[in-house]
Amino acid sequence: MNLPFNDHFTPVTTHYAQFRPTYPEALFDWLATIAPARELAWDCAAGSGQATLDLARHFTRVIATDASRAQIDAAPPHPNVEYRVAPAEASGLPEATVDMITVAQALHWFELDCFYAEVRRVLKPGGILATWSYGVQTVDEARVDACVQTFYRDTVGPYWPPERRHVESGYRSLPFPFREIPAPEFHMTATWTLPELLGYLRSWSATGRYLAARGTDPVNDLAVELASPWGDPSVRRRVTWPLSLRVGRD
Repeated sequence: MNLPFNDHFTPVTTHYAQFRPTYPEALFDWLATIAPARELAWDCAAGSGQATLDLARHFTRVIATDASRAQIDAAPPHPNVEYRVAPAEASGLPEATVDMITVAQALHWFELDCFYAEVRRVLKPGGILATWSYGVQTVDEARVDACVQTFYRDTVGPYWPPERRHVESGYRSLPFPFREIPAPEFHMTATWTLPELLGYLRSWSATGRYLAARGTDPVNDLAVELASPWGDPSVRRRVTWPLSLRVGRD
């Protein structure tokens, strides 16, 4: 299967691996309770392993795939994890071998009919597909948050790929042809310095597309704008993201 791969993240791989936020441990604890077994999890479109190591706490084996070689090369090693370069729609996994498939902040990039066929092929009977996305962050200092929201909406807003709208809807705008399992409410949080927040903003695909189109890093201007409301750049401020899940069985 040779589906086109639109690589939005290789240009920002370094920032992606270093600054992307992590998911709450409670999310993986809950997922482990609904898995039919804990032998094998497939972390699909794993990026540089933002969810992979948490899965490895609960599953004997984790196979983490991503279509981007640069992302896989940036992922941290773990004795329970095997990293592979593979598209979501053609994992190379044997039929009916996987207890749980996770897709973290990536479902909106897939050719869904082909991916869902692959899901049904590799899942064991009763296996779980768990997908989630996180929307726009909020920062607990109002003036900082206002600047970051403007950066998201106006500065790099025109450079978001059209698929971004599915993240903003919490994936409710995407088809999900599985028997859905109600999920608890989860949030992602981080306590970041100003350089850490700026590093995260540089990991956005829209920021990379802005830089490619204009030849300048838009985060540089934002850093100047945030200097006064943030104050000491080493001060840590709380950043929060809403986490939206769609989880189901075939």
